[in-house]
Amino acid sequence: MKIYLTMLLAVTFIVTHAQKYAAEKSQVAFFSKATIEDIQASNQKASSLFNSSTGDIAFSIPIHEFKFEQSLMQEHFNEKYMETERYPKSTFAGKIIGYDANVTSEQHITAKGKLVIHGVAREVEIPGTIIRQGEKLTMKSSFTVKLEDYKIKIPQLLWQNIAEQIDVTITLTYKPQ
Repeated sequence: MKIYLTMLLAVTFIVTHAQKYAAEKSQVAFFSKATIEDIQASNQKASSLFNSSTGDIAFSIPIHEFKFEQSLMQEHFNEKYMETERYPKSTFAGKIIGYDANVTSEQHITAKGKLVIHGVAREVEIPGTIIRQGEKLTMKSSFTVKLEDYKIKIPQLLWQNIAEQIDVTITLTYKPQ
């Protein structure tokens, strides 16, 4: 009986344990198409946790880790627009809707929750996909962020350099914890 109980607890632990995932790789990028110049940057330092049994998801993106082609763009982004010293990260906390752990093909999902950028929190619904490959999960999403929604100001002098909406792309690859 003790052996049976021990095996049952071990199997329960493994199943419960495998339902929690941590991002092992991340790619967050944004693109701004403006009249005078396009601006793009990427960040591979995001961290994320996902609980596949509850759908809970959270991620954090260190803003200062966005890399630009030109160092001056990066400096302006951090100092003038995102005020990185005051708002060092962007976060999301919410739930994934539409994920079935038994499906191995690509699934269309929606992330519903609170997105915080530049110190402003907004309830959002973000479409995406998720695919299970063995023990790993890969989530992808593309969405648009309106700068005014997050109180990111564009100086009047630079309105042709920076778009009012930014296209964001996120890819997170998770492994079981």
